[in-house]
Amino acid sequence: MVSVTHSISESGVETPLDLLCEGLVPEERNRIEAAVALVRGVYEGKTLGTGEQVWNHCLGMTLIASSLRLDADTRLAALLFALPQEMDGGLAYIDTHFGEHVGRLVDGLWKLNGLRVLTRITRTSAAPEIRSQTETLRKMLLALVEDIRVVILRLASRTQTLRFLTDHPGEKRADIARESLDIYAPLANRLGVWQLKWELEDLSFRFLEPDTYKRIAKMLDERRVERQNFIEEAVERLRAEIAKLGVKAEIYGRPKHIYSIYNKMRSKRLDFSQVYDVRALRVLVDDIKDCYTALGVVHQIWTPIPDEYDDYILKPKGNNYQSLHTAVRAADGRALEVQIRTHDMHRHAELGVAAHWRYKEGSGPSSGGYDDKIALLRNLLSWRDEVADSADWVEQYKRASLDDTIYVLTPQGRVIDLPRGATPIDFAYRLHTDVGHRCRGAKVDGQLLPLNKPLESGQTVEIVTAKEGGPSRDWLNSLQGYVATGRARQKIKHYFSEQEEAELLARGRNAIIREMQREGRTQLNIDELATRLGFKSAEAMFLAAGRGEVGSRTLQTALRGAPQPVAQPVAPRAPQRGRGVGASEQVLVVGVGKLMTSLGRCCRPAPPDAIEGFVTRGRGVSIHRVDCNDFQHLAHRHPERVVSAEWGEGAEAGRPAVYPMEILVEAQDRQGLLRDVSEVLSKEKLNVIAVNTVSKSGSARMKFTVEVTGVPQLQRAMNLIAEVPGVSRARRV
Repeated sequence: MVSVTHSISESGVETPLDLLCEGLVPEERNRIEAAVALVRGVYEGKTLGTGEQVWNHCLGMTLIASSLRLDADTRLAALLFALPQEMDGGLAYIDTHFGEHVGRLVDGLWKLNGLRVLTRITRTSAAPEIRSQTETLRKMLLALVEDIRVVILRLASRTQTLRFLTDHPGEKRADIARESLDIYAPLANRLGVWQLKWELEDLSFRFLEPDTYKRIAKMLDERRVERQNFIEEAVERLRAEIAKLGVKAEIYGRPKHIYSIYNKMRSKRLDFSQVYDVRALRVLVDDIKDCYTALGVVHQIWTPIPDEYDDYILKPKGNNYQSLHTAVRAADGRALEVQIRTHDMHRHAELGVAAHWRYKEGSGPSSGGYDDKIALLRNLLSWRDEVADSADWVEQYKRASLDDTIYVLTPQGRVIDLPRGATPIDFAYRLHTDVGHRCRGAKVDGQLLPLNKPLESGQTVEIVTAKEGGPSRDWLNSLQGYVATGRARQKIKHYFSEQEEAELLARGRNAIIREMQREGRTQLNIDELATRLGFKSAEAMFLAAGRGEVGSRTLQTALRGAPQPVAQPVAPRAPQRGRGVGASEQVLVVGVGKLMTSLGRCCRPAPPDAIEGFVTRGRGVSIHRVDCNDFQHLAHRHPERVVSAEWGEGAEAGRPAVYPMEILVEAQDRQGLLRDVSEVLSKEKLNVIAVNTVSKSGSARMKFTVEVTGVPQLQRAMNLIAEVPGVSRARRV
């Protein structure tokens, strides 16, 4: 356990308490001391789920917050964050004795801690969804809290956890490392907290790819401290040489960390010897001419590496990124990368459309306000040393919260982002149009809430749906507040538009069919009638009749003036294989001839099944068996669109129409079973167009799609298959 004392050692090395209070005034130091005295007793003997002692974790978090020069409230929140769990009334105690500002920070930390389940679910999602869900979770981390300091504390907590896991391996280490690499390291990068970013990445990479990590570390052939010493010496030498020319320059360097080297080698397919920025310097000057002056000094001090110079000032990148990049050989023969740019170019690279994290992480197009606020947060972090009034800085920090989007969860843990003010109906339509149409209620965090109550970030929403039906017209009433998003409103309007069109279509079709029956012209071609009436299609004619634009007298005139169709002998056709072509032409819709028909795939009817038709929108009449469940459902919802149908004479007169039908075979699995069943089908001269077999625990299920001329032929084949050794049942699907 780490000891915290109030003294300074004789060697002059600061004790942890001095580090915790670095940069604070005496009054703030007293608050830190009081918190330390409280929590050390409360946390005694308590451990976290990782096995780390609570006191060590809180101390580590606070030291990180201090190294980032965060304010006293933030450091207090780091010390006290476990108090609500370890002490009854802990949050109220914090509000009373340390202030409500600290209490809100601690409360925010617990909210973010609840996202652990969601990040685990995201990592088990389907591959195409992982990237978008990970990005949404990053934004949710920022949106769930009112104060962005909570996010930085969460980053500090995760960094401390990884430090502990370095010496305490366990089964959770890989999961925590993956979560850190996917969620927390990119957030640290975007917020510009570089100290945490590289440590989160390196430690996570070390746990996930230990062999690769060790290999790269060995190739570096020097310790990080040695690399840092080299950078410091290079900075001092370059600064002195540039100053001799009267150029004011800010120079700093940071050695490349192992995960960054690995990423560059992997993404650009480079050998380690081709990675020239393992050690790197950045030079910031006042104007463009000073950039080239500094470049000349760099090439004078060190030997340039051929083909490793890029002038992005003369030829900026597509995102307007500007800088000079060069790689040189130092005196020890190793490579050193140097970037030279003006302060304006640097601000653009860090905060504008060319921000380092955008092309580094491969983010998509700018998301407007979100990116702007990330830039604001970075500015706040970089200005923390320049703001004289720390209270003003804290208020700016708090206002940086992303308040224009909410993030809610499905029961399965999927994160859905919606505009602020969105309702459960907006959420339902975001999931799926059909879910929105059938939405009848919503459970928010397990409680039923009104459909027009706005949602809040972090809530779990479960939509209660009906088996059938559609939306209510009340949802479009803006005064009742059921819908806030344009997407949901558009879907609802489209639904009612389709319903009205379908009703008009059915009404017009029925009117025309009745008139044709009254005039005794049921064999008249519908398309020909539409042409005589001046319509481009039969559907347009039906819609016009449904709206009352085509009257009975107009129809009678068109019907009486049309020539009576003469029946022509039809020569028998050869069987058409593969898709059952011609099968639907053997169906007659009672009262109307030559309508476009199709056989329902749900029940696959064939002669002599009893059949009926259902009028579809734009696809003619769909033919189903009368006992088909799908057809019965459709007929119940739209009885006006059901028409009588029967098999035509051609189907019984030897015309070779074929019908796709399915046979399900259940049997004991054995070698040669599929061959024996296939031989039966072959002997019966049935064309097999699809086969699906599944074997499990000694049982086999085989589904054959075959083309037959009718049910009797299918039944004969099934009877023969049932006699194959090992087959227990063969039935029509």
